[in-house]
Amino acid sequence: MIHDYGDQALLVDVDDTADVLAWCDAVRRAELPGVVEVVPAARTVLLVLSGPRHQGPTRARLDRVRVQRTDAPNAEHGTVVTVDVVYDGEDLDEVGRLTGLSTEQIVEAHTSSPLRVGFGGFSPGFAYLVGGDERLHVPRRAEPRTRVPAGSVGLAGEFSGVYPRESPGGWQLIGRTDAVLWDVDRDPPALLVPGSWVQFRASR
Repeated sequence: MIHDYGDQALLVDVDDTADVLAWCDAVRRAELPGVVEVVPAARTVLLVLSGPRHQGPTRARLDRVRVQRTDAPNAEHGTVVTVDVVYDGEDLDEVGRLTGLSTEQIVEAHTSSPLRVGFGGFSPGFAYLVGGDERLHVPRRAEPRTRVPAGSVGLAGEFSGVYPRESPGGWQLIGRTDAVLWDVDRDPPALLVPGSWVQFRASR
């Protein structure tokens, strides 16, 4: 469903993050006049427009945009970032209990196929990753930690993610990486940007 969002933006409501990514891809392919920014979130896509005059025509053209999910890297969306992970997280046993998987099976499931960056949030450089093995969809911890080290790799619901810096957090921790997720001297500063792909690789 497409809504006016003020007089210089449109908001698209969808069912899940995979649909968000499909809409973002479709909008960028369509090169709609007046669209200056596409902002993905968990269940919405915000299209920021250059002025009110574009709202009506862009909304009409959105109704004709062809939206198709992408389940793997391809020529159009082929950027893949490899992230090496040591799978020794504090919550491996709990994830195993929730999923019925052994540690080896958890690692295999997490590294078997690339995940896609859905959107960023809560901390600079933090990316919500979607896709992969649905057996790893586990709830957040009942009691969040007050301190999660930078580089911690975690699971929460349908998402996987890497903490870019030390912070509180309630995700189930399965490993750690030395990858630098946020660097102001890099362009772009975020290692993982919406629409790109992430391949986790067990480093030992």
